[in-house]
Amino acid sequence: MSCSLSNSNQLPFFSERASTNLPFPNFTTSSFQLHSDKPCRRRLRALLSIQEIPPNALRRKNDPLWRGGFSLGVDLGLSRSGIALSKGFTVRPLTVLELRGQKLELRLLEIAENEEVDEFIIGLPKSWDGKETPQSNKVRSVAGRFAVLAAHRGWRVYLQDEHGTSTEATNRMIDMGLNKSTRQKKVDAYAAVMVLERYFSMFGEGAELVLPKQLDLQEKLQRGPPMDIDFYPE
Repeated sequence: MSCSLSNSNQLPFFSERASTNLPFPNFTTSSFQLHSDKPCRRRLRALLSIQEIPPNALRRKNDPLWRGGFSLGVDLGLSRSGIALSKGFTVRPLTVLELRGQKLELRLLEIAENEEVDEFIIGLPKSWDGKETPQSNKVRSVAGRFAVLAAHRGWRVYLQDEHGTSTEATNRMIDMGLNKSTRQKKVDAYAAVMVLERYFSMFGEGAELVLPKQLDLQEKLQRGPPMDIDFYPE
């Protein structure tokens, strides 16, 4: 039996939008096709959807009694990345990390472990008219690499449109009475807050699941992380 995957050596991941009528600029489920003269016993789950691996915001909408599912918002920058945390219905700025590359990714995993997070909501830069930019491609690259690491623990990574969140963050801090010096230090963390708030206000609609193409990692995402006995006592 012959079973091959087109484009299999190009990308270690692909993404799935919650709104499937929107086009993917870089990687799509349709880019990964199975080719075989005979049915493959082990089919690539290229059609895994938001419904099969729902974000916490959608789970909360569908089941008001659902518990758990802490979320980490990430505003990626060239030298500074803002981090925000959602536990329950509360979103708060957490920290600003002056890290890049592997050090940033490992620190995000560490924070997630400490805060019992099971998903990451990463802001995706877009222009005012909704188009993606060169910075969007950089964020997609980082998010895709990080999604592979996160999936090993059953944690999910989503991309959320972050257009305008820096301005919203600055306005929020001005309304809070924070001085200019404090605003400059914390604007990235508050931008991450805006990303999370937008994600929850839309119930995850429009968020993109960044899905590793490895079958074993997809299966781990479907199973999710081990259940927390605080939320699911025996």
